[in-house]
Parts: sequence; C-alpha cells; structure tokens
Amino acid sequence: MAEARYRSTVEDHQHRILALAPLLPADTLPLAEAAGLTLAADATATLDLPPWDNSAMDGYAVRSEDTTRASAQAPVRLDLIAELPAGTEADPALAPGQAARIMTGAPLPTDADAVVPLEDAVGWDPAAPTAGTETPAHVELHHPAAAGRHLRRRGEDVRAGDLVSPAGRPLTPHRLSALAAAGIAEVRVRRRPQVVVVSTGSELVAPGASVRRGQIPDSNSLLLASLVAASGGLVVHRGRVSDDPAELQTVLQSTHGASDAVILTGGASVGAHDVARLVLAPDSPGGTVPSTQPSTPDGGTPAPEDPTVRFDRVAVQPGKPQGFGLLPDGRAVWSLPGNPVSAWVSYLLFVEPGLLAMQGRDTPVAPWQPVTIEEGWRSPPGREQFVPARVVSAPGEPLRIAQATERGSGSHLAGRMARATGLARVPATTDAVSAGDTVLYRALEA
Repeated sequence: MAEARYRSTVEDHQHRILALAPLLPADTLPLAEAAGLTLAADATATLDLPPWDNSAMDGYAVRSEDTTRASAQAPVRLDLIAELPAGTEADPALAPGQAARIMTGAPLPTDADAVVPLEDAVGWDPAAPTAGTETPAHVELHHPAAAGRHLRRRGEDVRAGDLVSPAGRPLTPHRLSALAAAGIAEVRVRRRPQVVVVSTGSELVAPGASVRRGQIPDSNSLLLASLVAASGGLVVHRGRVSDDPAELQTVLQSTHGASDAVILTGGASVGAHDVARLVLAPDSPGGTVPSTQPSTPDGGTPAPEDPTVRFDRVAVQPGKPQGFGLLPDGRAVWSLPGNPVSAWVSYLLFVEPGLLAMQGRDTPVAPWQPVTIEEGWRSPPGREQFVPARVVSAPGEPLRIAQATERGSGSHLAGRMARATGLARVPATTDAVSAGDTVLYRALEA
C-alpha cells in the first residue's frame, strides 16, 4: 500500500473520499426500526392525506346554502341530527335545514360543505353532556358559512403515489412522522456503517488514570466514537494501541469482517514512530510534492481513483497530514492527526462526508454560512484554516462569532474545544481576518 507523493486541497481530498467510499447494502425495515437511517429508495404515499374531507374545527357540519341569510337580527336555526366524533365511519344524510355536531378530524358528511366553529354558533355548551334529553336539538347561526370553510380536503397534503421523501434523506423524527401519516409501513434503507475507532500512541492512557511525565489521556477515541454515532454510524470497537505496529495490525485483523470502516488518530505524519503510516503505507518514502489537479483521460472524464491507502499533505490548518484509502478487504480507512483539535476538524471535513456517502446520503458535505467576525486573528497563507469559534450575538441578531482560542486553530488546545459552538472557515488566500470581516461558519451545537 504505497503512498503517492501528493499535496491536495480540502476539496481534492474530499473528492477522493467521496469517490472511493463504498456504498453500503440496503435492507427493508419497518418504519419503527428505521429511525436515523438513510432512505435507499424513494418513499411514496400509499393513500391520500387526508384520506377524506374532514373538519378542521370542533363545531357544526352544515350545508352552506342553508346559512346564506343568517344574521344577528335574523339567526338561522338548524336541526341537529347527528354527532360525529373523530374516528367515526358515519355519513349521515343532511336534508335542508339540518346539521351535525362534528369534532376536529372527523369525516365531513357528504351533504355538508362547510363547518361552523363552536364559538360562532349558539346552541351547544361544549361542557354540557352530549347525550340524553339535555343535549340541544338545534343550533343557531348568526353569520353565513362560506362553502369550504374550516375544511381539510382529501389529498390536499399528498396524493397516493406522490413522493413523500426522496432517496438519500435521513429518517429524522419529523420525516418518519410524515411517512407514517402517508400510510407507509416499511422503507428501503442503507444500514449503519460499522466502525472501528483506534487512538495510536505509546503516550496515551485511559481518561482519569494517573498521568506520568510524557503521558496524556486518550480523548480522541471518545471524541471520534461520539462523532461516528452522530453521523449515523455504529462503533463496533473503540480502543488505543501503542506505537508498536504489531498491536495495530492485530486490531485490523481481528475486526476484519465485522466492520466497514476504520478511523485511526495519531501516527499519520512522517515521524519514525508514526505507526499508522508504518502499517498502512510501509513502503512510503515520506516525501511530498506540490499539489496537482486530478488527471483526466482525453474524453474529459476523470480517471478512476486509485483505492490504495495514501498519505497526503492537505493544504489545511489544522490537519495537514491525512491518510485515506481502502484496505485490501475493502474497508475504508482514515488516518487522522493525533492532536485533538486536528482530529476533530479532520473528522468533520473528511470522515463525516465519507460515512454519510457510505449510507447513500444525498448531501454528504455539510453546508457553511457567512458570518461576521467579532475578533480577528492570523491565518497561514496557502492553507485553508478552520478555527473553533463561538457565537457571541444574541438570539434574533445577525450571526456574529468570536474566535474560541487565543492562538489560532491551536490543534493541541483540547480543553478549549468545549467553548466552541462551531467552526470558522478562512480561505487559503487570506493571511489574517479582522473584526467586521465575513467568513464561513458551520454551527455544531444549538
């Protein structure tokens, strides 16, 4: 698995990941078991929604022609011949001068074409009993009721056969509700990617353990496992290994067949003990050359991506050393830098899009929005910078952010990540941003 000597932009690296990320198989599941998964096929309505004309109010189902002369001085009195609660199958015939009490959601009688709300009529106290001799036998209307008033028409939301949600969309709670309302009982979905997360480095100890000189707690495996879950993945192994290549090789071998992807942190650079490179690209000379655009054959179609695991210098801060490719067994593998902020940014830029693409997500790359900078900072020219930032504007105000750390992106400043609400994105052509400038921003929490 030799390394290509290559330097890429953020977009170049994302493009390669999206081109190689293996699409996971699809399963058909009951709607109740599909929450959080991604649709693998269009979901179409099996019935009209609403399935029949129904009342939008608690009130009275009337024939509008019976109400045209109603006024405060000369109210119209209609005989009540039925009561229609939600769920009833009754369809009482209404003769001229007749009406029916009706509840919200109840089917509208075929002979009715309007509903008069309770508060616009006289004759029924909703707190009074609704059966027996105390039930009023008529209702008085003081205003005309226009045809179509306070009705929900059959199919006004969707019709049977209409597209409710296209393939590629995640089954969020509101989307699941819409599918259920449209009569859909089961859906075709991509299964969750099963992911191995490994932090590498002999300096790592468990969080909370005694820390000797030269040691640090392993925060990356927890960070990445949480991010994988947020991306719809399932972590099947989380752990840490030393800088001994044999330990990492053992993890890769033991998880073969039980996972779709592997995410490593640490050991992605050119050091003598960078275990990820030693295992994934043992023949790599460690050199790099300036970026080149992906080549295309004469017809203009981009050449197929080489799936070989490759370590690139990406023009980004933090996170310059990046490894990605497919293992011989077909699993996607990412090798990310070990500094916590670098690992966080690298995941959001490169791993998240890949895992979403594996699930067939239609928009795997997250959107960014323009914001105003409250406090300026320096940025490295020639590299796109991603800075942990926090929102400083009040709710309802135009969005403004401040830098969350005092030292640029600060790839090692793990403790200060907790202050960030998102990431600011500074172009590679910019060497500094000042208060009042506009940059792009991705919010990561409410």
